[in-house]
Amino acid sequence: MNFLERTVVGLCQAVLWISTSAIFVILVANTVLRYSTGASLQWANEVPELLFPWLVTAGVVLGAQHGSHITTAFLVEKLPLALRRAVGTAGWLVVAGLYTTLSIATWRMLAIVHDEKSPILQVPGSVTYGCVMAGMALLALLGLQSAWRAWHVRNAEEATLVAHDPVPHW
Repeated sequence: MNFLERTVVGLCQAVLWISTSAIFVILVANTVLRYSTGASLQWANEVPELLFPWLVTAGVVLGAQHGSHITTAFLVEKLPLALRRAVGTAGWLVVAGLYTTLSIATWRMLAIVHDEKSPILQVPGSVTYGCVMAGMALLALLGLQSAWRAWHVRNAEEATLVAHDPVPHW
């Protein structure tokens, strides 16, 4: 993996571990408190709701980085190498462009949703939308990197790897 991939993976893994651990600890503590005293923490339902989008977004980005999403590459595999390279590059550029468009659209919505506050902690809605925007931006970067890889394949075997796995292990 190169620097960009290591950074994205490290960031997403940290977000996954932190958000999963925090959600688990909060829910267990609140459940124990509820069953032992009959009371519960008012904010204990809100924090997991705020952390869950971060967990999901990090998982989606990691899934894309590992090539774990659904792909249909059997038609592309039948093409000659030069055409496969062009189709692969164009496809990844379209993916990167769409994720960039989603990032820009989300950026424009941040000011609107910033005024929406969570009921107890008063966390602005822009925090959740910001995590989605960051995830889309990371997916756009990974798409551009995959386009670069698709364009620079040297043989049919590498082209097949790029079609199935955006981060081939050559």
